Amino acid sequence: MNNLFDNAVQSIQLGIEDYRANDPKRALSAVRNFYAGALLLAKEVLVREVPNADPKEILGVRYKPISDGKGGIEFEAASQRTVDFAELGQRFTDFGLEIDQRALRDLNKIRNDIEHNYTQATPGKAREAIAKAFPVIADLFRQADEDPRAVLAESWQVMLDVRSVYEKELALCRSTFDRVDWRSAAMSSAVPCCPKCGSHLVAQSDPENSHQEGVNGECRACGEKTSAEKLIEKALEDYFEVESYVAAKDGGEAPLHTCPDCGVDAYVMWEGENGCAWCEISLGDCCRCGTGLTPQNVSPDDNDTCDYCGHVMTKDD
Repeated sequence: MNNLFDNAVQSIQLGIEDYRANDPKRALSAVRNFYAGALLLAKEVLVREVPNADPKEILGVRYKPISDGKGGIEFEAASQRTVDFAELGQRFTDFGLEIDQRALRDLNKIRNDIEHNYTQATPGKAREAIAKAFPVIADLFRQADEDPRAVLAESWQVMLDVRSVYEKELALCRSTFDRVDWRSAAMSSAVPCCPKCGSHLVAQSDPENSHQEGVNGECRACGEKTSAEKLIEKALEDYFEVESYVAAKDGGEAPLHTCPDCGVDAYVMWEGENGCAWCEISLGDCCRCGTGLTPQNVSPDDNDTCDYCGHVMTKDD
């Protein structure tokens, strides 16, 4: 554990070296090394927060109670596995530390997508991965009270340059949607992303188009062409990812549902917005009992009644 920070720095530097090689065969290695460094750096932040504790107890995932020999119990690690990306956010919260959990999930998602869905990551995908990771890396160095310019040397400048290039590419892609009249406040704030590779470097095929129905996209990272419906579905899924995760984990109303009218996964129920971002249908109250309608309780045969009343009315017929 004494070498945790050094290993983090070396992994990040190796990732940058792989990226700078500009060799498609090393792009996947760049992502692997870079994210390994990010994970190690996050663990180092946790360890430094409680310097008098055993690092194994700080980073362990499973514990078991054992006798302390004095009539009580104490806990020790029950396995060698330590926290992964999916668990880091909660561990930071438990320690009273801040971390961008959405960005953390983005990092893990990109890494997993490249590992499992592509036999060979493109240099462009590696560049996007590093660019998205940059704010997280910078914040982790800050919390570790380390100067990234000093410890990463020239690799830090490469990261700055990569981030700058990516932001320019992203701004150019986003500008192609400037004329679009979105029908949903959520969609107006969401960033289009590719359903195939998850990249946000998606541009509208026709930048002059202003109609939502004509918003066809093309991914600048993998070349995938996407219909307007799929583009909106993916953008909203990505936009509400954290809220959907919390709703699934802790209970509560999910922010995004399949629209009962058009079948597109674009019905938004969040912060006062209640309606489909694609077809604009908005469910009101059941015309028979007054219950508020949602995509989950509306009758499959009538958007004006709840499923219970719809069932009763069918029996009456």
